[in-house]
Amino acid sequence: MKNLNKYIDHTNLKPFATRADIEALCSTAREWDFASVCVNPCDIALAKELLSGSDVKTCTVIGFPLGRNTTAVKVAETEEAYALGCDEFDMVINVGKLKDGNSDYVRDEIAAVVNAAKGKTVKVIIETGLLTDEEKALATRLSCEAGAHFVKTCSGVSAGVATVEDVKLMKANVSGDVKIKASSGIKTYEGAKALIDAGAERLGTSSGVAIISGAPKN
Repeated sequence: MKNLNKYIDHTNLKPFATRADIEALCSTAREWDFASVCVNPCDIALAKELLSGSDVKTCTVIGFPLGRNTTAVKVAETEEAYALGCDEFDMVINVGKLKDGNSDYVRDEIAAVVNAAKGKTVKVIIETGLLTDEEKALATRLSCEAGAHFVKTCSGVSAGVATVEDVKLMKANVSGDVKIKASSGIKTYEGAKALIDAGAERLGTSSGVAIISGAPKN
């Protein structure tokens, strides 16, 4: 569990997050040298300013939290976030389209966001808590086919939390260099370690300090 801090996307996506909240988020991320902070789009510019001079990346969400925006809106969100200097983009798929069996729509939408991100990291939130195992596997494969860099479990808003079983299922269905991000409900070192051992290479959590503080000291 070396470099556990670099697994963590330190997150505040609350609708009522204030400037002071984002300042605290970024200060903690700098102190602990987390992988990134994940903030709502309106907080990108502030986060970039606060993280200047560090190697902590700025991540935002696209189509959050429902994934029911049109593809054009998701692309526009991505383009604006890119222009603001955002480093990583966590997009929510259209779960309804996946359940309809419209694989082309889901794949093409992810690919459009990947294209708009111009080579920067795109993580695809498939909302495992809303899907059958077959749908989780399909969403994972579609994300890989579309050129995503990560497949992510949950938004933390809809039903479901990150589970070892889901991470293993997703890991079995990824291809190429695509990685897994586990997100939602990760609060302890033991829980984080179990997800990493199952194959997760990034963790979305607001409990990063507690997780690292809970690591064995020897």
